[in-house]
Amino acid sequence: MNRFDLGGKRAFVTGAASGLGQAIAIALAEAGAHVACFDLPRAAGQDETLAAISATGNRVLALEGDVTDRSSIEAAFDRAERELGEIDIAANSAGIANVSAAETMPQSQFLRMMDINLNGLFWSCQVEGRRMLERGRGSILNMASICGSTAIPGLEQVHYDATKAAVIRLTKSLAAEWAGRGVRVNCLSPGFMATPMNSRPEVAENVRKFAEMTPMKRMGQPHEVGGPAVFLASEAASYCTGVDLNIDGGFLSI
Repeated sequence: MNRFDLGGKRAFVTGAASGLGQAIAIALAEAGAHVACFDLPRAAGQDETLAAISATGNRVLALEGDVTDRSSIEAAFDRAERELGEIDIAANSAGIANVSAAETMPQSQFLRMMDINLNGLFWSCQVEGRRMLERGRGSILNMASICGSTAIPGLEQVHYDATKAAVIRLTKSLAAEWAGRGVRVNCLSPGFMATPMNSRPEVAENVRKFAEMTPMKRMGQPHEVGGPAVFLASEAASYCTGVDLNIDGGFLSI
């Protein structure tokens, strides 16, 4: 079981203030890692994340920035390494979701989704990967979604689905490119999770339907993503790269 232990490791988590990013940051700390938490300035939930990580007895560092700005990520990553030490694990969870009919979606809405969910994730991987490749070791986790593999009836979010499909493909391509250089790259694809993102007014009426559509007949809880994240980040997954791990209550088995 010590292969699951992250004691002495250092992690960098984007989107750590709330939702699944928060759950992953806390889970990594509970497994023993010191954690740098990167999110927008004054992001709601950041204090709760920091308090939960501090309660584990491991070090925590709050970092502010925007994943759409590569220099912002680089500055935060540099500070994390100065204050915590060399980063072993990166989890890229920053993202947004919204809905709009495809035929009337404004160009600005489509482009913003791409800029945060896809471009921002790639900039994060690039900054993290360069440093890890220099050292010949590291584990990167990307946040995808089952929406990257299937369309959900009733959800008009073609732009969101497109970003998550791209994240899955990007993860596999990076994994293949970096596999021989000591850096593993995997992604998590949650199903319907009880997060603030799924409490948005435009999807509130669908929550009951989401639960009914899932074979387990319930929404997932954020902490249920933490365990899979710890596994993929740890030495227990040392031969896993390019994995898209579904955490969906059986949804994609239908």
